[in-house]
Amino acid sequence: MELTLAITGASGAIFAREALRALEADDRVTRVHFVATDNSLRVIAEELGESGRTQCLEKLLGAAPRKTTQHADANIGASIASGSHPSDGMIILPCSMGTLASIANGLADTLIARAADVTLKERRPLILCVRETPFNRIHLRNMTLAAEAGAVIFPVIPAFYFKPVDSTEMARQFVYRVLAHIGLRQSDAYIWKPDE
Repeated sequence: MELTLAITGASGAIFAREALRALEADDRVTRVHFVATDNSLRVIAEELGESGRTQCLEKLLGAAPRKTTQHADANIGASIASGSHPSDGMIILPCSMGTLASIANGLADTLIARAADVTLKERRPLILCVRETPFNRIHLRNMTLAAEAGAVIFPVIPAFYFKPVDSTEMARQFVYRVLAHIGLRQSDAYIWKPDE
């Protein structure tokens, strides 16, 4: 699979880090296109202690990328901005309400918004892991518009029934659910078995 992972300025940088690491490690994934907004870099610095635009990808992965390419959000001429570029889907994690609004209303003025627009028009999977609380009516309307256009609204709501030992495990298991939704079930994902 060839996928795009985008991160925006909503809280939840740990989820983006775990998604990036899982995609980089998954042998079924041949290439990952990674886009981070300027606001996401600030969140990464505040929540994970990783600052700076340079080597953001390496810092999140904890190593040099093998199959992940980073694109600037301002580069609307990148390959993922075209429907002719082969892709198996796009995940935005976390997805800010501003990014959701751009996608829902067709404002393709950044690479993330344009790549999402292309994903929708080509009828490829688009997963929007929205992160905000509480939702106001504008948020709800934009989620409805995006869902009606074909996006999957996948709010960042982690589970606790598997008794995570820390926030990293909680984030990782949430990411595994997102990846399963796009066809990449992970072998160490927790599966609820109430009869055992």
